Amino acid sequence: MDLERLDTVLAERAHPPFRAGQIWEWAARGATSYEEMTNLPAALRAELEEAVPLSSLTVEDEAHAGDGTHKALFATDDGRPLEAVLMRYRDGRRSVCLSSQSGCPLTCTFCATGTMRFGRNLTQSEILDQALHFRRTEEVGNAVFMGMGEPMLNLDAVLAACERLPDVGIATSRTAISTVGWLPGIERMTREGPSVSLALSLHAADPALRSEIMPVNDRYPLPDVLEACREWARARRRPVFVEYLMLAGVNDRYEQALDLARALVPQELFKVNLIPYNPTGTGFEGSGRAAIDAFRAALEERGVRATVRLTRGRDIDAACGQLAVRA
Repeated sequence: MDLERLDTVLAERAHPPFRAGQIWEWAARGATSYEEMTNLPAALRAELEEAVPLSSLTVEDEAHAGDGTHKALFATDDGRPLEAVLMRYRDGRRSVCLSSQSGCPLTCTFCATGTMRFGRNLTQSEILDQALHFRRTEEVGNAVFMGMGEPMLNLDAVLAACERLPDVGIATSRTAISTVGWLPGIERMTREGPSVSLALSLHAADPALRSEIMPVNDRYPLPDVLEACREWARARRRPVFVEYLMLAGVNDRYEQALDLARALVPQELFKVNLIPYNPTGTGFEGSGRAAIDAFRAALEERGVRATVRLTRGRDIDAACGQLAVRA
């Protein structure tokens, strides 16, 4: 729900301020209507049904993948589209992938979201309402800001949302913010905000190649970004997760694994997550399993921890890099 509007409506109608906390507690626990909020006066519940919709987002469409992944297409009040994803795992984990912007102004060449027209930053409430949409059907325990947009370009709203996610059941230790390397945001997260995890979309250790596929590298060169990540890791006392998308014939050679290993020092401050490429219509092809395994082995031989991400929701365009508001 629009939390700012809620505060305004309650104040205008002379309701005590503690009512906002009561309403949020119900929403965070998955309430689907004001009628469920039995510790509120009936008259107030009726007022709020019209004055403050339970969600600041409208559900436009939903899709369900064979592996249990659930994708929702939303629209904001001013018609901006965005998508969010619920990922279900066999071990019982439920993780939500949240968007921070409608579209993205950064044009990474492998990402479907980068092909969209950028709309705007999302508000704190619009971010939270993505998580609450899925919370209304089941409990969720993890959140990743790896959906649409660059979270560091909307850091005020993202951090404010992170402060409230524990009420929804998502601890800060189980929340991760991903960035393409927006240096001011990394530096700010080193000094302030909740103790969430940091993930860096790296995808190439060679500066020329990284600039080719990720133009942000021209503005914030990788060596500077990695140094900021080291400072964050030391301050927060946890490793930075390095996301590395495996692109056939682009960044998956043995020599490129060695370049990556040399860049990620000291090794204890980083953990690499190799990501199988998901089709995005951008002209790339994914590396084969043998190439991914060889790349991982080369990293581990040099002391770099590395895992291969489990792909979820590919058949409904809900996997990493695929969010682009397609029908």
